[in-house]
Amino acid sequence: MAVGVVALRAFVDAFALFLWRRLAFLAFFRRTPVSNVRMNEITINVRFSADLVVPLRLAREVTVKNLKERLAEHLSLPVEEIRVIFAGKELFDQVSIKEYNMDEETTVHAVRSAGPDEAVVVGAEVCCPLGEGIITSQLSQEEHLARQTGKEGREAEKALFFVYCKRPCERVQPGKLRVCCAACGEGSFILEKEPSCWADVLSVGPLLGRCQACRRVQPARFFFKCTGTQGSPHGDQPPIVLPLIRYNFLKVPCLACLETSRVVLVFKCAHVICLDCFRAYCRSRLDERGFVLDEALGSTLPCPLNCSNSLIEESHHFCLLGPDQYLRYQRFAAEEWVLKAGGVLCPRPGCGQGLLPEQDCNRVTCDLGCGFVFCRRCLQGHHLGPCSAREEQQSGPAFGLAPFGAQSSSWEEASRLTVLSTTKPCPKCQTPTERSGGCMHMVCSRSQCGFQWCWLCQDEWSRQCMGAHWFG
Repeated sequence: MAVGVVALRAFVDAFALFLWRRLAFLAFFRRTPVSNVRMNEITINVRFSADLVVPLRLAREVTVKNLKERLAEHLSLPVEEIRVIFAGKELFDQVSIKEYNMDEETTVHAVRSAGPDEAVVVGAEVCCPLGEGIITSQLSQEEHLARQTGKEGREAEKALFFVYCKRPCERVQPGKLRVCCAACGEGSFILEKEPSCWADVLSVGPLLGRCQACRRVQPARFFFKCTGTQGSPHGDQPPIVLPLIRYNFLKVPCLACLETSRVVLVFKCAHVICLDCFRAYCRSRLDERGFVLDEALGSTLPCPLNCSNSLIEESHHFCLLGPDQYLRYQRFAAEEWVLKAGGVLCPRPGCGQGLLPEQDCNRVTCDLGCGFVFCRRCLQGHHLGPCSAREEQQSGPAFGLAPFGAQSSSWEEASRLTVLSTTKPCPKCQTPTERSGGCMHMVCSRSQCGFQWCWLCQDEWSRQCMGAHWFG
């Protein structure tokens, strides 16, 4: 009996010690979260070939030499034969990876050199981010000073560019400039010279580099990545760089709301507007159809103060309106070009298709849209004889109603649009006629007229109509 009591007491003591150690272990990790222990680590994806990518979890302070050593273990290669390329530059062994502004899921390229004696060729400066020359060439001395001091300046060191990410972000995001071979698309590409202006980046050919895949000098092709996607694919809609958007180093107030924002749009005339006010400015001009149609730039806007030489050259800045309003902007721009080229827009409600008929043709058919046939001069349904007098537009309201509010809120206007969209006018007397099935041979319902006409041709009924499309 005594032996059993001793054994039980020994078991209880051992279990208590186990619980104490377990609780102490959990308390330690409660005081030191895993997120804090590993917050200084990032994943670097090393692409060694088209079908081999090695993910490495590394601390930000490790050097490129440490990265090569880790990679050599995976590939069973001598460290001396591995070369690492990132953003058009070969990386130095003694430099830490944080000096290259690498973030989570950054992709670098590794190639195998012919031997340990092969010379390391570095064309561009390796310790500054790709594209630094473009930004510094645009900054004044005051902006350089402001960028180097203050919290905003330190945060902006990594965000030299801003892009509009269509998918998946659908908003303005900080962007990263990357480069690849224009011939084969490989990222194992070493630039001979750092880009120094937007022309170097936005076109293919100005800068050259040595492609490690082609083994020869090739033109460089630059592209941008969104920092908010963390390796997520962009599909067929890569981010578009927005050159006018930048960090507000000088804390210049917005010309519209007079508030100071961290990120602003700077027009070529140097006037500053915050992004919210820019959206409101674009939306108001879009509602008024007040965009400027420029021969070289297309449909665009100047500075709100209408400064000379301030037109926005990159139309993707208007993506800030949002997907729906940007599509509306594109439709309005296309319509303005059609009208400027001497074309017409189909007047049938719900269509609006742009058409380019011959200059001496007054009978226009909407072949690309709804098939409506109308008169080019009065934009009414096709008719015989002279155009009838058009309805005069009512003058706008005398007080602050929304534009076109009087018409859009009118019951009679809604009825008129319904009639226009479901009927066609008699070519002789313009009486609205509705077809409810049957053949295409129409007889005007107005007793004083009785004109026989074709529903498709909107012209006088003939044997040709009878043979071609009597029953559609």
